[in-house]
Order: sequence, then C-alpha cells, then structure tokens
Amino acid sequence: MSADPRGRGFLDTLSGRTVVLGIGIALVAAITTVAVSIPLIGGAARAQAAATLDSLADVTAAALERTDVGPGGSGLDEVLTSQEISAFLIGPGLRDAPGLSAADQRLVTSGGDVSAQVSVDGADYLVAARPVSGGYGVVLLAPVDTVVEPAGQAFRRLMAAVVAGVVVASLLAWVTSRRVTRPLRQFADTARALSAGERGVQVDASGPREITAIARSLNDLSSALEVSEDRQRQFLLSVSHELRTPLTAIRGYAEAFADGMVPPDEAERTGRVMQSEAQHLDRLVADLLDLARLDAVDVTIDPVPVDMAELVAQAGEVWRSRCSRVGVDFAQEIPAGPVPALADPVRTRQIIDNLMENALRVTASGRPIVLAVTAADHWVGVSVRDGGPGLTADDMAVAFQPAELYARYRGVRKVGSGVGLALVWRLATRMGGAARVAVAPEGGAAFTVWLPRG
Repeated sequence: MSADPRGRGFLDTLSGRTVVLGIGIALVAAITTVAVSIPLIGGAARAQAAATLDSLADVTAAALERTDVGPGGSGLDEVLTSQEISAFLIGPGLRDAPGLSAADQRLVTSGGDVSAQVSVDGADYLVAARPVSGGYGVVLLAPVDTVVEPAGQAFRRLMAAVVAGVVVASLLAWVTSRRVTRPLRQFADTARALSAGERGVQVDASGPREITAIARSLNDLSSALEVSEDRQRQFLLSVSHELRTPLTAIRGYAEAFADGMVPPDEAERTGRVMQSEAQHLDRLVADLLDLARLDAVDVTIDPVPVDMAELVAQAGEVWRSRCSRVGVDFAQEIPAGPVPALADPVRTRQIIDNLMENALRVTASGRPIVLAVTAADHWVGVSVRDGGPGLTADDMAVAFQPAELYARYRGVRKVGSGVGLALVWRLATRMGGAARVAVAPEGGAAFTVWLPRG
C-alpha cells in the first residue's frame, strides 16, 4: 500500500511547493529589480548632483562678477559649507585648485566651463569650474560620497519595499495555495471514502474549469460505482436464483430416493429429471466460468473456416426435439448451399445454445422459434427469433448486460440471469463480430450474431 500523503513533509505537498514557487518568483523579481535599479539610482543621483553643482558654480561666478559683493557677502559660503562643497579661486597670482589639471585651469581662466569628476588624494570629487572676468575663475569641489547620499537613501527605501513585497508575496502564495488545494483535498477525501466502500458521495463541482472537470469526473465515478455495484447485486441475486432452481429439484428427488418414496417404476423418470437438472446446473456454472474468463481475457478463441449452414443445421436437430417436448413450433431458415464463415465452431455452438435457451424460456407453447442463417457482404449472421413477449427499446439497450433484464422482469415473466446473453456478446466480440437485438417478425425478440465471412 502507498504511504498516506498526509504523513509527508510540507515540501512534499502541493501547498508547500506552491508557496515555495511563489516565494522563489518573488525573490527572482526582487533581485532583478534591485540589480536593474542600483545603477539607475546611482546614475540618476550622480547626474542630479552634477547638475546641482553646475548651477551652484554658475551662481557663484555670477556673484563674484558683482563688484559690490565680496566673496562671502552673498551668503554662498554658508550654502557651500552646508553641502560640504569647497570653493577655490584661480587665476594670476593664485595657486591651482586641487584635482583640476593645468590645461583645465587655463581653459577656465580663458573663459571656458569645466564639469568633470576628478580624484584628489584617492577620493572622488565632482568638479564644476566657471570663468570670472579679469582672467580669473571659480572652482567648486564636492565629494562624490556626499552628493550621492540621496541615492543610498533611495536604495535603502527600495530594499525595504522589496523585502515587504517578498513577505506579501509569500503570504499571498500561502493563501492562494490553500484555496487552490482545498478542492483537491476534498477530492482525496472523497476518493478515500469511495475506496472504503461509501457510495453516493458527491463533491462540489464549482470553481475553475480544471477543478470542475475533476469534480464532475469524480462524481461520475461515484455514480458509476454505485450503479455497477447495484448491477453486481442484481446479478448475484439472479445467478443464485438460477442455481437454486436445479439444486432444489436435485435435492428434492435425492431425498425422495433416500427415503424410499420413489416407486421402482418411477425411478428411471426421476433419474432422468435429476440428470437434466444437473446438466442445466453444469451448463450455468460453465457459462459463469467462461464469462469470468472472457472478462479476464483468459480463454482460447480459435477462429477457423467453417460452414455456418452445416453448423447451425446440426444444432437445430438438437433444439427441434427440445422444442417439440414443450409444444413450441421450431423452424429453420438455412441456405441450401454452404455459407463459409471464420469462427470458432465450439464457441459458435455455445452462442447458438445460449440464444436458443433464452428463446425457449420466454416462448409459450404453440408459439414459434426460428433459427436462421443469413449472409451479407463480409458478414454471416446467425439469428434466433422467437414469438415471446419481446423487448422494449430500453430493454434492447441493456439486453447483453448481466442481470439487467432480470432486474426489470423478475416476478413479471420468465427471465434468466443474463449470463447467457452476456456470454453471447463477449464471445461474438472476441471472434471479431458483434451481437445485436431487434424486434422479430414473429412478435418477440430477434437476437443476431454477426461473424466474419470466410
């Protein structure tokens, strides 16, 4: 027996794997977001810092151009100091600004602008230099670590948002997995109930299309099991009835013999009755065994070329005498010449005997039974038509199923267990043919077995 899935670990369940998958997807999305955002945030922060430094350089140069404002009179010193920006004035008689090359300084003092990133004592700085009249220039230096600090803050906020997103995604994956697997757990419980013998169990067939498809299939299975077991019960009832009838007769006569109640002149007749009932019992048991073996595909079928006209004629001689003993009018419709067919002669005779036994059971004295052979294209048909009560269209649809007709007509009219007709259908299909039932011209039922033509 397989292990109970409820005893497995969390990761062995669909819920667990769904949660892990959800978390994995969230982590991949988070890592991708961070990997893409870091250079974008850093680049945007650096560009913003450079633009701000350029603006401050323009303002500082403009302030220095005003003759009425001193270097610190504009309040720029406080602004620059608050942002950790260093300001240098370059020009004739002044020392060079740190990090700015001589060529860049000459460019500035000659009227050009410089914006760049430089390295001073191993530290990175953004530099913005602007010319001032008189051959001078102003140079602003801002540490890169300081100007990109907003990028670090933005990155930390991003990481907090990513972590929160992963947590939320994990919770959503857990809730979703529970909702998705809830019907599956119900299906598993229903399947266990069915395997334990419960019948009539149904599940809710609502939700997504895939879930409803499984639910409907499980409900159909439950209904089919219920119908199948009911048929099995009916079949057992019908078979037990069929077995009990000859057994009762044999036991009754045997007890009469044992008690000395059978007169000597009745002994031969009584023995023949017991022999007939024993043969009937043996035939029923053999049919049951054949039916079981056919279901298990454990029976030998050996189709060979046969003359169906001759085979049916031989069987007809036996059944003619049986019909005459009970007053039934027996007739044959067999072509004059050979009718070649490809069939197992032993199994074909078994089919004929079962169909005749079934017809003789329901046909009253004075009514006809016809055993016929027909040929059509690539098929040869063996038919048994009777003048019995016949079958309805619904009866014909289930005529070859064991116990169906028994369940419908038990106590209404003579009816067998259905073993013979079920065996006829299985034997016909195993020989590559088919079995059909229709309304007979004689007023009853017409059973026909079609077999391949030789």
